[in-house]
Amino acid sequence: MSRFLPGWPVLWLLAWLVCWIAPPALAAAVQVIDDRGVTHRFAAPPQRIVSMLPSLTESVCALGACGRLVGVDRYSNWPASVEKLPRLGGLDDALIEAIVALRPEVVLASTSAQSLDRLDALGLKVVRLKSDSHADTRRSLVLLAGLLGSPQQAAQVWSAIERDLAAAAARVPPALRGARVYFEIAGGPYAAGRSSFIGETMTRLGLVNIVPAELGPFPKLNPEFVLRERPDVVMGVQHEAAAMLRRPGWAQLPALQQGRRCDLPTPAYEMMVRPGPRLGEAAGILVDCLMSMSAPGAAPGAGR
Repeated sequence: MSRFLPGWPVLWLLAWLVCWIAPPALAAAVQVIDDRGVTHRFAAPPQRIVSMLPSLTESVCALGACGRLVGVDRYSNWPASVEKLPRLGGLDDALIEAIVALRPEVVLASTSAQSLDRLDALGLKVVRLKSDSHADTRRSLVLLAGLLGSPQQAAQVWSAIERDLAAAAARVPPALRGARVYFEIAGGPYAAGRSSFIGETMTRLGLVNIVPAELGPFPKLNPEFVLRERPDVVMGVQHEAAAMLRRPGWAQLPALQQGRRCDLPTPAYEMMVRPGPRLGEAAGILVDCLMSMSAPGAAPGAGR
């Protein structure tokens, strides 16, 4: 008589499955703490994600999870694949019912997105992240990579950003190192201050931001502040360049008179103002503009 009970191979197989399949399933549980200090727990990395901020949309895609996005805010437009996703409004006018209808396992948003508070009340998990500085961007990448179940990806993405920032800094024309710069946020007179991620990029490039850190990351300025500071270079979005010249006294700014300006086309400007995986690429675009200003025989406005 066999010393094994009838059906022992089946029992052995079931035991093997429990030992080798169950542990990974348990290990797939995810916990993250967002920038409000709220802890979010997931039984497994979420597969249905709504992103309500372009920089977070780009970060999810850079981390290899673009296919998990089921909806995005109205401004997310990179990479091109997100263009076909449902549009869910913005931070101030989010389409709550449309978001709920998509049955997301998690909604990614800014800490300032008050219009999304209703989602919390409805039981959805809203992970809110800050995006003022380079450190915020790096921390968000680490959190998102962990949320997506691929924590190793964050280091790879950040390494590429650092590589691009270093390459851009090495190309800044010597004559423009230390140049005093004003970067205007669309719909000015808001500006990117020294403590913002844009200001930190300028510092990495050896430029001096005329807006001091104590004014905050993105302060609203009196236009006379810029007149007093007389920046060496003015940067902003291309379609608002003409409006700058119509401001009282601004036509007399040497930077505008002599064409020391970077009038960024909308796609390049959007890259600059999104604290995501294209930070390094954005720095390269600014340096391209600076190089065109310092080129021999460059005409006024050559940096546009």
